[in-house]
Amino acid sequence: MSYATPPGWYPDTGAPGTERWWDGTAWTAHTRPLAAAPAVPEGFGPPSLPLPHQRGPHDGSGDGNRTKVLAITLSGVLVLGAAVTGAVLLGRDDSGTSATPTTTASVPAPVTTPTPTSTATASAEADPDEDPSVLVDQLNGVTLPVPTGWEKPDNTTEDVPIIRTEQSYDCPGGSSFCYHGTVTTHTAGGTESDPRALAEADIVTAADRAYEEDVLGRRIHGGITSHKVIKAQELSVAGRTGYLVRWRVTTGKGPGGYVQSLAFPSSVSTETPVIVRFAFDADVAGLPLSLMDTITRGIRPLGDSATSGGVGASIGP
Repeated sequence: MSYATPPGWYPDTGAPGTERWWDGTAWTAHTRPLAAAPAVPEGFGPPSLPLPHQRGPHDGSGDGNRTKVLAITLSGVLVLGAAVTGAVLLGRDDSGTSATPTTTASVPAPVTTPTPTSTATASAEADPDEDPSVLVDQLNGVTLPVPTGWEKPDNTTEDVPIIRTEQSYDCPGGSSFCYHGTVTTHTAGGTESDPRALAEADIVTAADRAYEEDVLGRRIHGGITSHKVIKAQELSVAGRTGYLVRWRVTTGKGPGGYVQSLAFPSSVSTETPVIVRFAFDADVAGLPLSLMDTITRGIRPLGDSATSGGVGASIGP
């Protein structure tokens, strides 16, 4: 048989130099310096109960049956020489057969339970901002697919969400450098909210930024000499009615290119309109004009569960 360890002050193995109160069942929050602990009086607790700091005694019964008690003392060094021991009692029942071993309840060491940490569930979606195949515009609440061979740089002179072809080149007739293809997202300014009016007004800015002069005022491509409207239509973008205008521009130097302004209501910021600008150089292998349409169709509201917010979209030229 076994006895529970009686209530009392015992060395706290989790905090050397201190003692913690054992209430007979579990450790409590009460502690005190080890030096303040009085000696445990002899005979404390039931007469036959081994104290936590003593070896378990061998005893015998008056009916002639033999009981063997095996005490195994485990000692550990604590600050100020405190020791903790445990005893295992093994005995036999009245029939002489081996009884189930029982362990004397030694003073258990306080255990600090680690704070549970949150783990990602199998259903958790990946952060789209970390996906190289998706451009995330948190401000305007949309995502755009990144075509194969394109990149989404962290820092640009315009400081707006942008995707572009990976390789740059020296701009024709200028000291700046250009990219064969760029797509940027913007928040529409002013009070105008009609997508058609916004797109028709913004296409001039889109053309000037791509083929007239850059944001630093440097003239590029020899400037725009003429343009031609090749598309102007209403369409659905990210589940909302938008409008696009596309121009073919001719420049003083180089082959010129195509620019497009796409305007549509945002799903955030009280539906403030979003403008997406496209600029593709003309006559570039692997950069077909149809890629503008592919990117446009791939625009999604941020967090769109039906499309995973655009996550994983893989499109080629």
